[in-house]
Amino acid sequence: MKSIVVMPTYNEADNIGRIVPEVLARDPELSVLVVDDSSPDGTAAIVKALPDFGGRVKILERPEKQGLGAAYIAGFQWVLANTDAEAVFEMDADFSHDPIAIDEFLKEIETHDVVLGSRYLYGITVVNWPLRRVILSVGANIYARFVTGMPIKDSTGGFKCFRREVLEALPLKKIKSDGYSFQIEMNYHCWRRKFSIKEIPIMFVDRQVGTSKMSNSIVWEAMWMVWALRLRRIP
Repeated sequence: MKSIVVMPTYNEADNIGRIVPEVLARDPELSVLVVDDSSPDGTAAIVKALPDFGGRVKILERPEKQGLGAAYIAGFQWVLANTDAEAVFEMDADFSHDPIAIDEFLKEIETHDVVLGSRYLYGITVVNWPLRRVILSVGANIYARFVTGMPIKDSTGGFKCFRREVLEALPLKKIKSDGYSFQIEMNYHCWRRKFSIKEIPIMFVDRQVGTSKMSNSIVWEAMWMVWALRLRRIP
């Protein structure tokens, strides 16, 4: 199956030159689209210097930092308009998502519409997070599950794969949320449209280099977003 990994970046110069080759090594039918928000650290220049640039490596450069959700939407729209990829990944550029897990995603997407990498499917598979952040993340997922009714253990995770027809069916232009709430909203649209969703366990390792984009505003947005989803009429 032809697949593409959409990878948003902002100041990932320390990681991008290492992770892209590791992703490409997982499957010869796999390519990468980096969506860079004009990183001042030269992330885009590193991408353009990669041996596979122009072939299996593409870049979508945006004029300014506009948020994770907007970056993914722009990436999805670019993929649908410019490629024949049958499966589309979301994946972080900081090695918190292990490229080795791509193999299992590719296996499961053959028989499911959406495959979600879960940190909470069998216990808690998170490494190097402070206890406060673990409690916040676990609590956010319990809260989202309670409010929305989605039977998903990890609705805030950002390592996932969609079949092309799923993205074609979603109202991408109307999705404006960011961070945690973007992930919840995407999952909610998939669930309400009765696409088959499969969660697989992943090991999440907190970034070793670079700076986290996590903020309190992202958490608060997610808290009200789940109620907006529940009250809104979504077919």
